[in-house]
Amino acid sequence: MSLGHLAVLLIAGVGCAWDLRTRRIPNALTFGAAAAAVVVAIVTRGADGAASSISGWFIGVGVLFAAYALGGMGAGDVKLLGALGAWLGPTDALWLALYTGVAGGVIALVWALAHGYLGQACRNLWTLFAYWRLAGVRPLAELTLQTSAGPRLAYATSILAGTILTVWLR
Repeated sequence: MSLGHLAVLLIAGVGCAWDLRTRRIPNALTFGAAAAAVVVAIVTRGADGAASSISGWFIGVGVLFAAYALGGMGAGDVKLLGALGAWLGPTDALWLALYTGVAGGVIALVWALAHGYLGQACRNLWTLFAYWRLAGVRPLAELTLQTSAGPRLAYATSILAGTILTVWLR
């Protein structure tokens, strides 16, 4: 296992624990981890390493930014995926995003079932898609992270699961 893989497992684990405990992921963790990734990349691989690390960060942030902008996700989750992408580089950042999305879907389904919320979650999705069809893709005030009455899922759990899968499968 490489230093980068150990780093992402540690960062994702700390981010997950913090998110579960406080429902926030600190900037010191996300920005610090991203900066450390760039420094390590420069030291070990020079300019190419820096470009790879920065590209991985942009991919990680870019994948989740729309969900954040639409009010469906916290900024900490976006920054955490970006920091992990900075360690992994662009290709593995894409795999991380894919595995995280699959894990997030499975965890959300189990979470909704466990809380008796699956029917309401499906109705909310239907309402959101109908709203987007009529008004364009923009936040629906009643269905944002801040206003939703549904059970809250710490998305860093999905990011940790996606990280484990990425390290294991890649």
